[in-house]
Amino acid sequence: MNAPTTTELPVVVIGAGPAGLAAAAHLVDQGIEPLVLEAGPAAGAAVREWSHVRLFSPWGEVVDPAAEKLLAPTGWTRPDPATYPSGGDWADLYLQPLADVLGDRVRLGVTVTGVSRAGRDRIVDADREQQPFVVHVAHADGREERVFARAVVDASGTWATPRPAGGSGLAALGEKAAADRITYRVPDMKNPAVRIRYAGRRTAVIGSGASAFTALAHLADLAKSDDGAGTKGVWILRRGISGSTFGGGEADQLPARGALGLAAKAAVDDGHADAVTGFRTEAIERADDGRLVLVGEDGRRLDAVDQVIVLTGFRPDLSFLDELRLGLDERLQAPVELAPLIDPNQHSCGTVPPHGHRELSHPEPGVYLVGMKSYGRAPTFLAMTGYEQVRSVAAVIAGDPETADRVELTLPETGVCGGAGLFDAPTAVGTAAEQAPAGGCCGS
Repeated sequence: MNAPTTTELPVVVIGAGPAGLAAAAHLVDQGIEPLVLEAGPAAGAAVREWSHVRLFSPWGEVVDPAAEKLLAPTGWTRPDPATYPSGGDWADLYLQPLADVLGDRVRLGVTVTGVSRAGRDRIVDADREQQPFVVHVAHADGREERVFARAVVDASGTWATPRPAGGSGLAALGEKAAADRITYRVPDMKNPAVRIRYAGRRTAVIGSGASAFTALAHLADLAKSDDGAGTKGVWILRRGISGSTFGGGEADQLPARGALGLAAKAAVDDGHADAVTGFRTEAIERADDGRLVLVGEDGRRLDAVDQVIVLTGFRPDLSFLDELRLGLDERLQAPVELAPLIDPNQHSCGTVPPHGHRELSHPEPGVYLVGMKSYGRAPTFLAMTGYEQVRSVAAVIAGDPETADRVELTLPETGVCGGAGLFDAPTAVGTAAEQAPAGGCCGS
């Protein structure tokens, strides 16, 4: 089968999360047909997995302008811009209506298994840039298909690939064998089946970002409830506790984000969690009673815990892009021009400068990693950053470099960014919201 000419083809967008659907809206606005391929059964499938989490960014910051323009003729109106949606709200009240408007441009239950140039693996130079992209997909029923594209926008996020507990970046020894007592997501304590797993038990929380803050706050809240007596958190930190450990607090320009750190600090100060500092997990061993013992690289062995919540961040799945010529930073696995701008050693959410298609480009023209996927291993992503990215990318694909280069974005400074945030629980302050994998920080 011969590939059609490139100009006749759609732009394939991988992932129907916040960044992916926004990319599709911007492409439509540019007069280009998108084809959104989503592995899950519904739009925003990853967001729905943390539907119990409330974003620390309000509605005013998590709705893309082009998407709102596309939705307006349907009578859709954005919820109160000053209020904070949960992940479920975001999916049901925004992402699903947007997918509905896009209609057949969004395909569900379709997993991308490979992307290349038609008739060219990554080695071949001859006429490479004149060939369309070929995208191999697998349907939920096992059928396979190939789709041709003029460009590929990968907005698949990092949600499906959490980092392990091991301090070296590898799984700790015994981590896989202890999978029945480990989770890599912030648990939904409102679910009775989940709640009973942690109530009255001792739980280790590994991680230092907003996800860990949320888990600690929620465990503390459980400890104070009628059915949670004896609940105890053990906070495992690779570093010591300093003035920045708990984020920006009341100085954070996103007040709900600042509330995350304050809630975690309260959990420690009130005795609902003990902090273990300078601990890098090397092994997870099973005690005789089935509980887990964490062993550090320095030989320390912690008292046994009933459960472990690993919240050490996420990493990108690059396996299906292996035949493309990507230019990725050796540390962050982000585009090389973007990496120094988002290095978590130097930047928080608010200190990342505006960026667009130039920073997101690769040696393979026409392919872009956007949204949380573009940040590789950096945990500092905000939804509005993704919206500006896809606006710029859509413009350059449409042949409008002037618009694509006009990148302007002002982000709230201070605070800690990375992971899922504070639950809508009694420990929250007013409408305090949490950083989510996509919203405060985004991972579709």
